[in-house]
Amino acid sequence: MRVKIIGSAAGGGFPQWNCNYRLSRAARAGSAGVRPRTQSSLAASADGRGWVLFNASPDIRQQIAETPELQPQPDDALRSTPIRAVVLTNADVDHVAGLLSLRERQPFAIYATEQVLSALRANSIFNVLDPSIVPRHRLMENQETSIQDAEGNETGVRIETFAVPGKIALYLEDTSRPNDNFGSDSGDTIAVRLAGSRPESSAFYIPGCARVDPDLRQRLSGASCLLFDGTVYTDDEMVTAGVGTKTGARMGHLAMSGENGSIARLADVPISRRIFVHINNTNPVLDENSHEHAAVRSAGWEVGYDGMEIEL
Repeated sequence: MRVKIIGSAAGGGFPQWNCNYRLSRAARAGSAGVRPRTQSSLAASADGRGWVLFNASPDIRQQIAETPELQPQPDDALRSTPIRAVVLTNADVDHVAGLLSLRERQPFAIYATEQVLSALRANSIFNVLDPSIVPRHRLMENQETSIQDAEGNETGVRIETFAVPGKIALYLEDTSRPNDNFGSDSGDTIAVRLAGSRPESSAFYIPGCARVDPDLRQRLSGASCLLFDGTVYTDDEMVTAGVGTKTGARMGHLAMSGENGSIARLADVPISRRIFVHINNTNPVLDENSHEHAAVRSAGWEVGYDGMEIEL
């Protein structure tokens, strides 16, 4: 089982198009140790030929262009793709907008929870993906799902999904109640467990998570690999950077640092490999020369980047 990070940044990418914060400036300048990144997405393949995407970011065209495995091969049909299915972990714009770039009547399957499928149905623009060509399948939580392509053929990718603490998508918030807590523990945000080629191997993909609770700690125990929400290093990071007013918690994301941060909360959970993904453009770990990057590495974590591969 091959797993490839094709997008490691949070919404907006890195550098974000309208961000002039020091890290985005450094990325545009090509500074050493500051790599540009596209928006959050993962690809997995059991056979090296057919691929399943986890989330379809607005950067999907660029991601396909930079990933030969996701492009039509020379002997393929004139209209073809190795992308067999897309699994959505929530309804955030940075996870569903890329579906619109896959609208050229090319068969593939969509898998998502009922909450996410409902959001797609409610927005008529997603009807450009004709369900008779691009079927939509409801993911049932806490049970294994064998991902199939649009024709019902097995891809060899097997997953289990379960709800994690998160929040509803920004565009689904009630703007008349700006001070409400829009957190959700009921499937608006899910985690994905990918089964590896060996019975004991598995990887968890959790690009959005608001807190680490006892249930999540238990599920992650013994994992071969964890790809986890690394949006912010400190909860008030965007506020202190002067680029926003929301904390990580308000956005439904757990900070890396602090006594209740992901590093501390998962420190004693046996996980073979730990990788941060979905990294916001204000997060200082994006600078590989920073002391925050060094602190993450010394804690046993890696900072994900576009093109990073994992084999299960």
